[in-house]
Amino acid sequence: MRTTVGIIGAGPAGLLLARLLHGAGIDSVVLESRDRAYVEHRQRAGILEQGTVDVLRAAGAGQRMDREGLRHDGIELRYDRRRHRVDFPALTGGRSVMVYAQTEVCKDLIDLQLKEGGPLLFEAEALAVEGADTDRPHVRFRHEGVEDVLECDYVVGCDGFWGVSRKAIPAELVQVFERTYPFGWLGILADVAPSHDELVYARHDRGFALLSMRSPSVSRLYLQVPEGTDAEAWSDDEIWAELERRLETADDWRLERGPITQKSVTPMRSYVHEPMRYGRLFLAGDAAHIVPPTGAKGLNLAVGDVVTFARALTYEKEKGSAQLLDAYSETCLRRVWQAERFSYDMTTLLHRAPEVTPFEDRLQLARLERIAGSAAAGTDLAEAYTGLPFG
Repeated sequence: MRTTVGIIGAGPAGLLLARLLHGAGIDSVVLESRDRAYVEHRQRAGILEQGTVDVLRAAGAGQRMDREGLRHDGIELRYDRRRHRVDFPALTGGRSVMVYAQTEVCKDLIDLQLKEGGPLLFEAEALAVEGADTDRPHVRFRHEGVEDVLECDYVVGCDGFWGVSRKAIPAELVQVFERTYPFGWLGILADVAPSHDELVYARHDRGFALLSMRSPSVSRLYLQVPEGTDAEAWSDDEIWAELERRLETADDWRLERGPITQKSVTPMRSYVHEPMRYGRLFLAGDAAHIVPPTGAKGLNLAVGDVVTFARALTYEKEKGSAQLLDAYSETCLRRVWQAERFSYDMTTLLHRAPEVTPFEDRLQLARLERIAGSAAAGTDLAEAYTGLPFG
């Protein structure tokens, strides 16, 4: 099997890349180790930056998002039982975000790929990327019990942190930057209408809490918990009671309870792999970087990566110049590090560290009061939250 771009991974990054390349007249093949049902149901991020929304629309994948997604023009910060709303359009010149789950993005892109795009092979396990430093890289993979080879001009690894793509880069060329956090998020899905019409980020002496949603009838909520917590160790009543404590306000706002349909714990880490390119192998998304979920940047960073690659390859096709391809890693990493900075800032702003001191507690409150009282500080948060420019 031969194609111009071999894409490993059918998450939103790989699927969107295939769609962008199709629009540019560049053929590709997508290899996905899981079956279609798994890809369409794995729960991940749900906040789309303005730039991500614009790219999906331009790619013809925005119709259902625009019908069913929830546009949000701000977030609410809570601390000391106080409430402060960050108004995105007012601070950014009109930008907003969209609540639309990654599962739905994948469904939309899979439908388009199967109807209009190149081959999309489910249950096709990539075994290795070989020849990345040559002009004929290839991917060894297993599909329907048979090992095969996908020959490419370029390989893009969208196969996540545990995929094979990153392993093809020689260790002596790699720098890794990472930080692990001593806490995680206990997340729940609940069949109850959201108790607020925008996301609520709460800093509390007992730990962070987040009120989010998946739809007008399904709430998504999170609690900061110690690293290694077992989600099943928390009863439903204990979860709701703790959410009520941490989200409490001085006014008459109340948290609505409902049946919890899913609970899990997400670890928190920051990770960057440099470089994001080796020869004709390009890394995108979690294969190259991970952010704590506080800043809602993971999916959006992956979109930025594949937009950058698609633009670069289109430029090479039209102009005969590899200038943008050669700059891929540097271009992406500038945006990645800004997202890492923002995600770290949001995490340290709102979470309570296990050995926190009274001095650090007061610094958190001072930072929150600065955001609430300064248009400049609010603008910095709003611009980063709604998304940095691509490329």
